[in-house]
Amino acid sequence: MSPLSRALDPERPARAVARNVLGAAGRAYGAWRPLLGAVLVLSFGSAAADTAQRAEQIVAERCHLCHGRDGQSASAVYPRLAGQNAEYVAKQLADFKSGKRKSDTMKPQAEPLTEGEMQALGAFFAARKPPPRSARDSDLVAVGRYLFTQGNSFSGVPACATCHGPKAAGTPQLPRLAGQHPRYIEDQLAQFNKRERTNDNAVMHTIASKLTELETHALAEYLATLD
Repeated sequence: MSPLSRALDPERPARAVARNVLGAAGRAYGAWRPLLGAVLVLSFGSAAADTAQRAEQIVAERCHLCHGRDGQSASAVYPRLAGQNAEYVAKQLADFKSGKRKSDTMKPQAEPLTEGEMQALGAFFAARKPPPRSARDSDLVAVGRYLFTQGNSFSGVPACATCHGPKAAGTPQLPRLAGQHPRYIEDQLAQFNKRERTNDNAVMHTIASKLTELETHALAEYLATLD
């Protein structure tokens, strides 16, 4: 464009103004960006603190009598939740609420919970760690260890470690078994065997049906010793 054309261009002032405005906006954003980042960090931090506080409140109101304040239940009737995978806890609560997993005790406790509260409870218990239990019968524990790591090729029982991991830590979809009450593990295996628990992977129905009473007991004793 020639000097004369630029001088006569009617859009020239508008473009100059636009450049000035955009330049000022960019400089302003650059100046405010650190402060904006700090505000966002504080907001997320505050939200996380509120979520954790809400989880503690629910535990105090609904959970601690059976599961303990830190998820380390003293009674073998109720599972230890300390260290359990957060997603797994939230899923079980949702299943109790919907009735997909049957429990006259847990359904009324889970029904008032929102999805966010279930996730908060999962995170709360996942952050705790149960103490390992000392072995009461070393021979039985040895049998359980072999079953967990190797399975039983004669009866078709696969190694539990294949799905639950070498240390029984589980996955977001599968439960942590390490440090769990032996009686609780035996009870759950019995429910799988009888098809009374149907909200999780159906493969457990087949596996549980192939375990002998001794093998079930041995597995439960071994898992209780893990941390």
